[in-house]
Amino acid sequence: MRRPNSLVTLALMLCAAPVVVQSAPAILRIDEGQVTAGVSPAFYGLMTEEINHSYDGGLYAELIQNRTFQDDVKKPVHWTLLQGGTSAWMGLDPDRPLNGALRTSLKVDAGSASAGSRVGIANDGFWGIPVRPDTTYRVSFYARSDGALHGPVTVSLESNDGKTTFAKAAVSGIGDGWGKFSATLKTSAHATVSSTNRFVISTETPGTLWFSLVSLFPPTMNDRPNGNRVDLMRFMAAMKPRFIRCPGGNYLEGDWIATRFPWKDTLGDLATRPGHPGCWGYRSSDGLGLLEFLEWAEDLGAEPVLAIYAGYSLGGNYVKPGPDLQPYVDNALDEIEYVTGDTGTKWGARRAADGHPAPFPLTWVEVGNEDFFDRSGTYDGRFAQFYDAIKAKYPGLKLISTISPERPAEQHVRSRVPDAVDEHDYWRADAFEREAPTHFEKLDRNGPKVFVGEWASYEDTEPWVKASESLPPTPNMKAALGDAAWMVAMERNSDIVLMQCYAPMLVRVDPNADRAWRPDMIGFDSLRVFGSPTYYAFKMFSQNHGDKVVRASLDGLPAGPVTPLDCSATLDSGTGAIFVKVVNVTAAPQPVAITIDGVQRLSATGRAVTLAGRPEETNSITDPTHLVPVESAVPGVTRAFTYTFPADSVTVLELNGRP
Repeated sequence: MRRPNSLVTLALMLCAAPVVVQSAPAILRIDEGQVTAGVSPAFYGLMTEEINHSYDGGLYAELIQNRTFQDDVKKPVHWTLLQGGTSAWMGLDPDRPLNGALRTSLKVDAGSASAGSRVGIANDGFWGIPVRPDTTYRVSFYARSDGALHGPVTVSLESNDGKTTFAKAAVSGIGDGWGKFSATLKTSAHATVSSTNRFVISTETPGTLWFSLVSLFPPTMNDRPNGNRVDLMRFMAAMKPRFIRCPGGNYLEGDWIATRFPWKDTLGDLATRPGHPGCWGYRSSDGLGLLEFLEWAEDLGAEPVLAIYAGYSLGGNYVKPGPDLQPYVDNALDEIEYVTGDTGTKWGARRAADGHPAPFPLTWVEVGNEDFFDRSGTYDGRFAQFYDAIKAKYPGLKLISTISPERPAEQHVRSRVPDAVDEHDYWRADAFEREAPTHFEKLDRNGPKVFVGEWASYEDTEPWVKASESLPPTPNMKAALGDAAWMVAMERNSDIVLMQCYAPMLVRVDPNADRAWRPDMIGFDSLRVFGSPTYYAFKMFSQNHGDKVVRASLDGLPAGPVTPLDCSATLDSGTGAIFVKVVNVTAAPQPVAITIDGVQRLSATGRAVTLAGRPEETNSITDPTHLVPVESAVPGVTRAFTYTFPADSVTVLELNGRP
């Protein structure tokens, strides 16, 4: 096979009987003195989009589902009427809008309310509302009355059967014009952790009420008022991401041009954000808007990779290059100015008014998403028009094409040279294992760099077929081994692969939750979060790597349909630590004779981080740590020593040396 001199040389032969341990150990040779590539500082990152309730009902901490009464045009879904007395009624009212953005309110006839007999409305949240002890929740809502109602309303957190009230507060002053009201709800130190709860607004005073934008927030990451769920953010932070690709893939382009991600409509006061239809079966509130994406990256110490809408949507409609496309180009320039402009610019000033005076860092801009689906053949022209305008105003920005080398040549961008191309890889685990030794080695080193902006292996069933819906939402160890093999290959080829991120990252796992795709890296419900085996493999890799790829080769492996072992090695040039990543996809331990050249001193004890388990094993919401990495000391390290890699395992060895 062709292996340019600039690559890590990896002599891997295939194993005919992968369950049999070799009579003589395979040989892994590492030469610290032979640096073959630099590891991009932004190599490990995150990709999310609004799928599987990743945002609303997921990362975005809002607990009220259908808070603006727009999720269904006919009825107030996720809201129920609590009826006291003889009669009460609720329904959508388009004649009492809060404003031009939120054009539907909820009307409640509480004429039968009386002392001791309340009328109210209850929201069931996103598959329940989580209650924790000693926790403060922030409530806000807009309301008005018919003028007849004189008493306060009560906001409360209750069990679904109404028998337990965890916290409540009275809100006064509702009159015959719209007003914004707020309260806090504090649970007791003895409250039971649960999610089978509801949020209630009720009154014991007769009258008619209208509500809009009803909101309930738990504590958020860094106490941001419109912020993110703490436990999910901590799971992401543990991955040490250097970038976040946002606002996502299909979510960016939408099913139709009219339903693309409307970044300008996601700015500012929540009461001015109309929301928009998503492309995975439910509506997006746009509470997690452009600024919130940027602050999310900031909170994780990551940089945004900004995807801009480029004139193509999933339903097949597109905008022709030229005058028709120019408004979309101008819109992208405004968006970049919002991200990076100083306060003397129009959109930089708007960002400051929204609460963030300092510009955000930005290096990479992706033009569109998966434009290989566009059969009109217009992407080359559309990319060129965006490229010329962005480079003229922001010459330091780097632009990514959504057409990668494995796509047909006639789809490639030809009129301009992208700074990188976005490759998406969704393959069976055994295909990843089979292709890992050669896939990236075969890429043209004289072509654009590669951003693997979406990748994931699946066990047997393709993610996009209906049969996948019956499978667990997160991957098992079989898929994790394929994923680890792909990560090894990407890291080994860091001279051309600059960035990579798994997709999708998040999935709501409640039995009745909307789920459109699997497998997904991190699962959650209202109270709990768990990482899949792939999550832990990714975290092992992202937490343990150097800044230089060093030459490594594996010899002495028998031939077969799948490579039994694969590896990469990186060097931290500051500390001298060598990180060796080895994936054993066989059902038997594999002893390997490791030799290390180019070092004069080597610590006698190294460190191993190992994730191992049978291929069918996995983690779940009820067994979240069934498979987790185990750290151990590695004694007897010399410049030539033997180490046995467990069956079905992903291992990181940290060896400390100095040249």
